[in-house]
Amino acid sequence: VSCCCLLLGLQMLDKKIPDETNELILDRGFDAPETNAFGHVFRDYHVESERQKTVEEFYRLNHINQSYDFVKRMREEYGKLDKVEMSIWECCELLNDVVDDSDPDLDEPQIEHLLQTAEAIRKDYPDEDWLHLTALIHDLGKVLLHPSFGGLPQWAVVGDTFPLGCAFDESIVHHKYFKDNADIKNPAYSTKSGIYAEGCGLDNVMISWGHDDYMYLVAKENKTTLPQAALFIIRYHSFYPLHRSGAYKHLMNSEDAENLEWLQIFNKYDLYSKSKVRIDVDRVKPYYLSLIAKYFPSKLRW
Repeated sequence: VSCCCLLLGLQMLDKKIPDETNELILDRGFDAPETNAFGHVFRDYHVESERQKTVEEFYRLNHINQSYDFVKRMREEYGKLDKVEMSIWECCELLNDVVDDSDPDLDEPQIEHLLQTAEAIRKDYPDEDWLHLTALIHDLGKVLLHPSFGGLPQWAVVGDTFPLGCAFDESIVHHKYFKDNADIKNPAYSTKSGIYAEGCGLDNVMISWGHDDYMYLVAKENKTTLPQAALFIIRYHSFYPLHRSGAYKHLMNSEDAENLEWLQIFNKYDLYSKSKVRIDVDRVKPYYLSLIAKYFPSKLRW
């Protein structure tokens, strides 16, 4: 564990960490809608629609191309953070041009989703300002899709994430397409734990490359003072096989287990706040700028 992570962990000691008896988990008055922006149930990857066809083709390419070696190369290249220098809010504005092809629930520009999520959490958890900011920035790694930022293909940036170096759990959406992934032929990667030891901690597991891991690297390497739980949320919020289906829990350590409870709180807002309700950006912008100044430097390396 890096010194940065240890310091961030110490900062969490004065935060309210939920336990099994704490009603903080999942519901503090948030009324989850029954249908998404298209009138379908959330995360339905099989409903017949043009959107569904786009999403399935996305996952076909994602599952074929996201191999252990590919992810290793991406982490090495983008971990240099030598692409550009800009502020958090400048990055938010870049996302006005981005739509996520992997999302069956929404086709609005990403800035709308960021503010919907942040405002929903802010309403129910007014004292957890770090959680409000985490919601605002959790998807900023999607700037990797932007033409001015390199324009990586959708399959290399968005979608549900999953570990490499061990067996692909059947809970992963559109699992069938892993049959054409190069890793499927490597016997070292074919068992439940693969190259990892049980309880090794998710920090030591190679997760498919995308906006989650990239934004985690950006935040950590730019010395954010957000608590460790925030970095965990940013890094694993698309890891649905874990936090929705309970897969891969055998790889977690005790710190992961604590942070997972915060992620499960966050995920409800991340998923169910998606709607056609517009946010008045000018009204909420000063508040989020104050949080950015509290937890981040004015300019970040990306």
